[in-house]
Amino acid sequence: MKSAQIFGLAVALGLGTAGLALTGCEDDSAIEDTGEDINDAVDDAGDAAGDALDDAGDAVDDAVDNLDG
Repeated sequence: MKSAQIFGLAVALGLGTAGLALTGCEDDSAIEDTGEDINDAVDDAGDAAGDALDDAGDAVDDAVDNLDG
């Protein structure tokens, strides 16, 4: 479960770093705007996946706790 979160953060960091390399231009081209939109979508998807994994882990923990009690 933790490895998926680490992978998501690594992807987000990599995409963010790539985005910084494109900031040297004064005006963004349509391709750059599209790239930024894709980066935002990937970041959002990574966040959602991390949240889903956290929720699933909490549900498993709760189920195990209920078995013990």
